[in-house]
Amino acid sequence: MRLLVDLALTHIAGRGRQTVVSVLGVALGVGFSIAMAALMQGSQNDLIDTIVKEYPHVSVSVDTRKPRPQPASAVYDVADYSGLRPRDDRRGILNPAAVEAALRTWVPGRVSGTLGLQATARYGGSDVGVSVVGIDPDRYAAVSPLPGNMVQGRVDDLKATASRVVIGDGVAETLGAAVGSTITVSSSEGVSLRFRVVGVFNSGVSAEDDQLVYMLLKNAQTLAAQPSAINAIRLSLDDPYAADAVADRIEGTFGLDAKSWQEANQSLLEAIFVRNVIMYTVVGAILLVAGFGIFNIVSTITHEKARDIAILKSLGFRSADMRRLFLMEGLAMGTVGSVLGWGLGFALTMLLGSIRFEVKAEVEMTHLPVVVDWTHYALAALFAMGSAAVAGYLPARRAASLNPVDIIRGAT
Repeated sequence: MRLLVDLALTHIAGRGRQTVVSVLGVALGVGFSIAMAALMQGSQNDLIDTIVKEYPHVSVSVDTRKPRPQPASAVYDVADYSGLRPRDDRRGILNPAAVEAALRTWVPGRVSGTLGLQATARYGGSDVGVSVVGIDPDRYAAVSPLPGNMVQGRVDDLKATASRVVIGDGVAETLGAAVGSTITVSSSEGVSLRFRVVGVFNSGVSAEDDQLVYMLLKNAQTLAAQPSAINAIRLSLDDPYAADAVADRIEGTFGLDAKSWQEANQSLLEAIFVRNVIMYTVVGAILLVAGFGIFNIVSTITHEKARDIAILKSLGFRSADMRRLFLMEGLAMGTVGSVLGWGLGFALTMLLGSIRFEVKAEVEMTHLPVVVDWTHYALAALFAMGSAAVAGYLPARRAASLNPVDIIRGAT
């Protein structure tokens, strides 16, 4: 075996320029594939972390997945309805205190009821449509990252006196309001109340920062003309990935519509899966192209060393030894290229992670999200080594099949 290793290294060193090019091809393929995987995985993790952190793990509402059955449908097999007008039921979740208390007995997490409504905020002659959320500050802080998103003021300031609000920085910018300003909020029920701004938050999600206004639950109930009502319950679970099971149990127990964060973002998660398939396909193609460089040099060595192969086989080396010899040459170049690629991939990952910028779309970004994961390095190396093994095996099989007598006699 040691003699075969010496022969393999001699063959590789004998074609130094081509060997360097092949090794660099593998290194570039491994390095760029690692950097691409780090960037794709980092953006995916950042997006999922934002969803899990900013949105409820389970959202319970009064909406129903199917229209409520009409009484006649329970009596007749076939019924035709004409001019049917749905009843305007604005009571929200029936007996909300009992529902919340029941959920707290078995839900592995925190529960907070809220009342949401659409309204118009006005300040200094500027109007903006907002989504008002009435909350209990203490309970809501346990199911939402709002306290950590405050850039001015505190959520607890809502409890100091009545008629106080916390607004998103997008709302504040549109209205030209700031902490200490007094804004007017008007609901579709014709109720208008004046509130003092005691805090501004930035969640990093533009849809929230540009629309949300938080106030005490009792103030929201006054605006909506719905005393003691809530129309949504927000759940934050100890294990976010148990959300589907919890949502199913809530629907079966209370008959309310419960959506897990996976269901609410199903199309986005499917897009992430498709993107991952595309990413690994591109990475595989890059490494496959790098493998052709190894195939080229090992094939050339096999062709040039045909007479040497004949001499070795005439000295007693078996066909299996020839296959092993040229396979080792391919694996040696693949190994060196993988190690160099690891260093290049790490350097590119750090470089991409250091780039800072400001983009404000659906989710605000200040830098490229990257992640250093050893599995990316292992997968890239395994694929590179696999390509190198295949690239070395094909010429090795040809070398093993050569007849030493034909070569020495000069037969083609």
